[in-house]
Amino acid sequence: MSSDLATAPAGPTAPAPQSGSRWRELLANWDTAIITLTVLVLIGASITNPDFGSSTNFTFLVLDLAPIFLIALPMTLIIVTGEIDLSVASTLGLSGAAMGWMWNNGFTIEMIVPMCILLGALLGALNGFLVAGLGLPSLAVTIGTLALFRGLAFVLLGDQAVSNFPRAYTSWVTGTVGDTPIPNLAIPLVILAVVFGVILQSTALGRNIYATGASATAAKFAGIDGNRIKFWLYVVAGAVAALAGVLWSLRYSSARADNGSGLELSVVAAVLLGGVSIFGGKGRLLGVLAAVVLLATLQNALRLEDISNEALTVVTGVLLIVAVLLPNVLKIVRTSSQRRKAIRAL
Repeated sequence: MSSDLATAPAGPTAPAPQSGSRWRELLANWDTAIITLTVLVLIGASITNPDFGSSTNFTFLVLDLAPIFLIALPMTLIIVTGEIDLSVASTLGLSGAAMGWMWNNGFTIEMIVPMCILLGALLGALNGFLVAGLGLPSLAVTIGTLALFRGLAFVLLGDQAVSNFPRAYTSWVTGTVGDTPIPNLAIPLVILAVVFGVILQSTALGRNIYATGASATAAKFAGIDGNRIKFWLYVVAGAVAALAGVLWSLRYSSARADNGSGLELSVVAAVLLGGVSIFGGKGRLLGVLAAVVLLATLQNALRLEDISNEALTVVTGVLLIVAVLLPNVLKIVRTSSQRRKAIRAL
């Protein structure tokens, strides 16, 4: 735009810059729109329900969004490559079941945590091998491993709930920073968000991830090993989901095989609502994190109004549909507008 203005002829026929154009461009940005909507929802929830703005509810809100926030980080990178992982919630559940089984069999927490993360990495490696190594469609593969991992969780722990974890660990997970309402978990969440954001937006690996999602064939000709990238992203996603499973079990002091059931719906909804294209190659982490907060805020506000979990699932499903449909509708409208302008210019 700046080059066009610099070369435009002086005089009355020169196009005058419109003062509101930058604001319109800013508001048209998906990240800005999601952040604005999130702020409006936060304000609206605080006004309609006084309990929403309490320090206690703020703590619970952050703790509720923590597993979605965590898993959404690697999921964003995977979807940018044009793939998906629907097995993350089952990985979380299997990690929790493994944690309970190991605790019952005399393992210490210091041993259990790294072993659960390693288990998650291995589960992710299985997904990565099937998708990147064998070239199978990620949707079909991860639907299969979703059922496989959840089934293994029930084989390992059955319907048993393990709840006698050390108080020092459960208290830290549910505790806050000093006298503030900010949960301890917020610190590692922010650190990981910065790490993933820098990787995606400011490194050669991030550029290769975008290139792979935009066109795997073109990326291959450019010397980018897209399959290798996808494999390791699945490994990371598995490890992070397993970590979320450990934190889930410690937060509720309950390791169960059904922990996190259905969580993959919220994660995918947040990633797509955050502006990541389901077809790959587009999206930024900032919008995704704003969408995570938006989704968690809506769920929290509805729970305060005694809305049932079934209704919350409906809301999540509607947001998922909107997240897929709206960008395509906007693209059609934008294309039609550009076409009309081109016709009028003739």
